[in-house]
Amino acid sequence: MSHKLHKYFTTGEFAKLCNVKKQTLFHYDDIGLLSPEIKNDKGYRYYSYHQFDVFSVIQLLKEVNMPLQDIKLFLNNKTPVELIELLKNKSNEIEMKINNLNRIQKIINTKIDGTERALTIDHSQITLQEHEEERLFLSSSILDCSDKGFLKSVSTFIESVHDNQLDLGYPIGAMVSKEQVEQRDYENYSYLFTKMEDKAQQMDCYVKPKGLYVVAYHKGSEDHIDQTFEKMLDFISNQNLTLTDYTYEEYVLDEISVSSNDEYVTEIMMHVERVWTN
Repeated sequence: MSHKLHKYFTTGEFAKLCNVKKQTLFHYDDIGLLSPEIKNDKGYRYYSYHQFDVFSVIQLLKEVNMPLQDIKLFLNNKTPVELIELLKNKSNEIEMKINNLNRIQKIINTKIDGTERALTIDHSQITLQEHEEERLFLSSSILDCSDKGFLKSVSTFIESVHDNQLDLGYPIGAMVSKEQVEQRDYENYSYLFTKMEDKAQQMDCYVKPKGLYVVAYHKGSEDHIDQTFEKMLDFISNQNLTLTDYTYEEYVLDEISVSSNDEYVTEIMMHVERVWTN
């Protein structure tokens, strides 16, 4: 090797530096993407340390799914302004992917937490619990709507949840008004809902009130959910309580986690107040 080549890497050395196989460098040379700085008469290739930066940018752009032909086109016509514009665009794409992955991770963690909680619940008990307020994103009113209207409202609601990136892994629940419960019209829902994070302050929402809730769990399909409602109403009567506004239903175990609808578990929460007597 001549003295002037002492500061250059052979193909093998440069490949090791870049943590790739020599064939990758040969391919990049063949397609005109990254050629060695020196090729001698015997066909030996030598790379300068400056080219490591070029290789790093190529690999970076590959990682963000930029095709080699597009990378080549950019490198052959590059300017500082174009480099800035390209990297800013890629940075924005990466930020969007990170946000999406964070949302997916949130959905996964929410479903883990909800399923773990469901496994600790005594489904046979009816209890009186104090709950903090929660922010809910509601559908349009579905009270007394036709089957066709119901399906349209559900579709519109799910689209809105998706468009506003509100899907955080919580199940879609349903709200039944006090009037419908008292009329034993348990499946005539007023609204659908999904829980929202507190940070989504700019979104219009319904605030599920802080207060006392009678909580019960219905196991199985909804065909016999009226039996659970009746037990809850008996509990309310015996405890000198009264219904206030809405009852909230949502699955805690469904077809995602169990194999049969006989194993489904629906959480039912009735907002109540104490009846004070003299």
